[in-house]
Amino acid sequence: MGLLEDARNIQRLDPAAKSLVEVVLLYPGFHVLLFHRAAHWLYCHKRFFLARMVSQWGRGFTGIEIHPGAKIGRCLFIDHGMGIVFGETAEIGDNCTIYHQVTLGGTGKDTGKRHPTIGNNVLIGAGAKILGPVYIGDNSRIAAGSVVLQNLPANCTAAGVPANVVRINGAKVNPADDLNQQDVPNVLPTKLAELESRIGRLEVADQDLPPVPKKDAP
Repeated sequence: MGLLEDARNIQRLDPAAKSLVEVVLLYPGFHVLLFHRAAHWLYCHKRFFLARMVSQWGRGFTGIEIHPGAKIGRCLFIDHGMGIVFGETAEIGDNCTIYHQVTLGGTGKDTGKRHPTIGNNVLIGAGAKILGPVYIGDNSRIAAGSVVLQNLPANCTAAGVPANVVRINGAKVNPADDLNQQDVPNVLPTKLAELESRIGRLEVADQDLPPVPKKDAP
């Protein structure tokens, strides 16, 4: 029932999917879940070599690399999928949508729990990188190309490098159900404007300072 539920969820969310048969036979986002179910079962039963072998088969077949230790909830929709990487201690909740070239990776500085934990109903845009043992709250949305290095609250939208929360509890619809990413605010112009304003204030303040007296030469 779990895999059938996953396939039906992909068909529901992807407007390009014409039938359930198409999803089952042709979608790498579904195929990688098959490989991961087997690899994760082997991993949990301490068959680590076999688990990694199955996960590498899945990587070669789909272009999606999921470590067998990663935990994935119900109804994960991986759209396109090429270039996705999930680390060993990554955890993903239910009903999440993840686009291609997303990384749930580590920073290289942590031990034990090294990878992100994603809540329920989260959307992660193409090319986003979430690094370290951070937590992403339920119903959040991460804009394409963002780099997340800190925890994010529930019901928020984050964007930028590094990512900042640009919207929280402000959307009229559940952001994880809204696949339109074109209305995500661009935080770079705002940051540049703030920086330019700050430089201007510093220049004015510098002009108001009294001149520094020159020391007489010895």
